[in-house]
Amino acid sequence: MTRRVFALSLAAGGLLAAETSKDRAKRVIDQTIDALGGDAFRHMSTRTETGRAYTFYRDKLTAMYPARIYTKYLEPDGKSPIYEMQRQALGKKEADTILFTTNEAYEVNYRGGRPLPADRIKEFRENTLQNIFYILRERLSEPGIDFDSAGADVVENQPVEIVDFFDAADRKIRVWINSDSFLPARQRYYSWDPTINDHHEEVTHFTKYRKVGAIMWPYEAQRDRDDEKYSQLLSDQVTVDDPLPDSLFQLPNGIKMLTR
Repeated sequence: MTRRVFALSLAAGGLLAAETSKDRAKRVIDQTIDALGGDAFRHMSTRTETGRAYTFYRDKLTAMYPARIYTKYLEPDGKSPIYEMQRQALGKKEADTILFTTNEAYEVNYRGGRPLPADRIKEFRENTLQNIFYILRERLSEPGIDFDSAGADVVENQPVEIVDFFDAADRKIRVWINSDSFLPARQRYYSWDPTINDHHEEVTHFTKYRKVGAIMWPYEAQRDRDDEKYSQLLSDQVTVDDPLPDSLFQLPNGIKMLTR
């Protein structure tokens, strides 16, 4: 074999072995799951985040509450729209609470319990389905889920790998993953708002990761809508795999039910 033929053979072999964009995305996803804790992350049963929640309007602070957010993951049953329950407790004494069960949602305070309107429930479900941590834990084996690499970049002064996720409902979620730590740095998706007949750009930034047991978790999450700060959660403490009873995510017995 001549040198030229040998060189061409090596080049052809290199092209065949080259990493495709899908292969690259799969590699980055696997590295991200490992960085988040591997099996400990994939099998996390509960999480409790304690800190402060902020809301904003046109980049100006509108409210701040002490907050404790309880999350409990459920075994998939093929019936529920999502496989987690959440209790968002606000105030020092957790006097104001939002409960999201698998199929319903309620606002609970000293007056009683009130069903949340359908648009609030839909927003919670969409936020959950398009959250990168939920995707990595729950949705990777879901029929219709696919992903692709959009290459590398530098975002917010950090080198990142960019991965796009797609699902059967035509959702597209773009995630920027730090290429040194392989922890998610930010994500973006578009939500439809029927009141303005247009989409909102929803961007969430994840920072200040800390070790929580065997898991890495962001202690700060800031959500922007259309380039304006929309909400923020600053955690002082995060715990995982605490035995949270189902009753924590249920309406109290005998509670007065209020109408919307």
